[in-house]
Amino acid sequence: MSRRKNAKKRTIKPDAIYNSIVVSMIINKILKNGKKALAERILYESIQKVKDSVKDDPLKILEKAITNATPVVELKSRRVGGATYQVPIEIKKERGTSIALTFLIKSARKRPGKNMIMKLGNEIIDAYNNTGTSVKKKEELHRMAETNKAFANFK
Repeated sequence: MSRRKNAKKRTIKPDAIYNSIVVSMIINKILKNGKKALAERILYESIQKVKDSVKDDPLKILEKAITNATPVVELKSRRVGGATYQVPIEIKKERGTSIALTFLIKSARKRPGKNMIMKLGNEIIDAYNNTGTSVKKKEELHRMAETNKAFANFK
């Protein structure tokens, strides 16, 4: 992070099929080794799987799943004296969405199964139903923030 200037916020272009910025953000999170076409194919096919199984608008399902996995607070390490404290800090909406997408993708990758399309589709459905690893990660983060609420004055 630069000490001279503030970093410029980059604008994210919406994706081609759904014309949604959130879908474009997910594609960029899935991306590995610059293979964007593969990441797009994985996401679009998993959204199709979600659409087939839930029988509803897939974008609404995806946004509800992201909302269910979005944390409100996060923990930042602060060094005071000789001790390091985990200080709970409220986060902005964009940062919360980014963390939720990270939770979704990482928990989908850790799922047992054959291919990423099935794993990501199942994780989106689980997050939509308020179950699944990504929602549990969010609840764990909130629990830890509640535990460390005494250190909130170190902001």
